[in-house]
Amino acid sequence: MCIQIKQIKAEQTWQLRHTVMWPHKEINYIKLPQDETGTHFGLFKTNALLAVVSLFEEKDTIQFRKLATKVSEQGKGYGSMLLAHSIAYAKEKGTSRLWCNARTDKLGFYQKFNLHPTSYKFTKDGITYVVVDRVFK
Repeated sequence: MCIQIKQIKAEQTWQLRHTVMWPHKEINYIKLPQDETGTHFGLFKTNALLAVVSLFEEKDTIQFRKLATKVSEQGKGYGSMLLAHSIAYAKEKGTSRLWCNARTDKLGFYQKFNLHPTSYKFTKDGITYVVVDRVFK
């Protein structure tokens, strides 16, 4: 089993984002205006793309978005591997804070990585989110 995490193009994230996160929406719904300037990583197993994440830098913070694992491959640790990679990337870049808008039903997953919920919550398309972050400095 050969697992690799490598940088990919934004377009390579779109199909997985769509089928995992918002399959009932048009594919354009999962495309982000910042995709062109983001850093995107894919987790591959034997050359098959199984998980993706997109990182967006602003000043000395990084937001990660659209962490998605192919439904048939969930629960195997691939999302955890990508999140750990994102944390290492943020530390290597010298950022002070890594954050995301986490679905509240996934909060426990993020807390395993020392991402802590803030007081900021919101609802979008019937899903409640909370901002979680990890401060490095």
